[in-house]
This record gives sequence, structure tokens and C-alpha cells, in this order.
Amino acid sequence: MTRGSPLVIGLADLQRHAGTRRAIETTATLEGLVLEGLEVRAGPEVAVTLVAESLTDGLVVTGTATTTWHGTCRRCLEPVSGELAAEVREVWSSSIDAAEDVLPMPTEDLDLGELVREALLLALPLAPLCEEACRGPAPERFPTAVEADDDAEQGPARDPRWAALDQLDLGDA
Repeated sequence: MTRGSPLVIGLADLQRHAGTRRAIETTATLEGLVLEGLEVRAGPEVAVTLVAESLTDGLVVTGTATTTWHGTCRRCLEPVSGELAAEVREVWSSSIDAAEDVLPMPTEDLDLGELVREALLLALPLAPLCEEACRGPAPERFPTAVEADDDAEQGPARDPRWAALDQLDLGDA
């Protein structure tokens, strides 16, 4: 991101007083929101609602980022899309003794673009479905579920190699 981008914030006024808050509500364009091997693509228009709050030795940013996603159903290979909302929470610190999971505080500007991008990529569905009951492209030729019949009460067929285990008496162990 470049200076002037809606996701780049100046830190001078936030660092003056602990507890200072700044609301960030904007729409940004983020390229590269794609999981390549899975063909799931988000955005690029992202609605961002964040709150930046200064701490005595740092900054915390919390909020949400929302966008749409498009992909292919993993079973029937039909196009599928949906809404994506990702929670954003990160802490920056200017302290040298900061914990490992705290980022170092930049000196002038803070680019939130990568933070939002990572949150959205982690929230993308890894294996999208058009609907939970999708049975695939040809359910008659390639069934994914066993149809209900009279033998359903007996359970699945047992492997005869394990029959000897039926004879074991383990008691109440």
C-alpha cells in the first residue's frame, strides 16, 4: 500500500496520549486474495471497519473486514460464492521487551493492508460447497452416501479379518 491509501494510518496523533481511539471505516481494493490450488478468490473490494487504540507503549487494532468470495464446489464443480467476514486483531509495541506475538511499532505510518489481507485469506473456505447436501456431478454413477434400506439397521458390513476380536471378553474394563 502507498501513503494516501485508506488502510495506511498516521501514528503521530495516536501516540500522543494513551487511550486515543480512531475509527477506520473504508472500502479498499486488495489484490492477491486467492488460494491458488483451490481456485477460491475473494474481493478485491473489501469493506473494513476497524478501531485503532493507542496504548502506553503501542497500539491495538480490532475490527472486521468483509468481502465476497467466488470458487468452485469441491463435489460438483459448479460455481459457488458467498460473503466472507474476517475478525482482525493485532497489537504493535514500541517496547524492546515485547512478547513474541506482538509486532514492532513503526515510526510514522502503519499499513493495515497486509493485516487485512492475511485475515481474509485465513477466513476463505478451503473446500467450498454449493450446499451441504451436494452429492457431486453424477450421484447415480458415483454415490457419496448409502441410500436408506432395510439393511441400514444392521450397520455397515464387517470385515471378516476382524471377526476374531468379536470373541474377546474384556469384561468391564
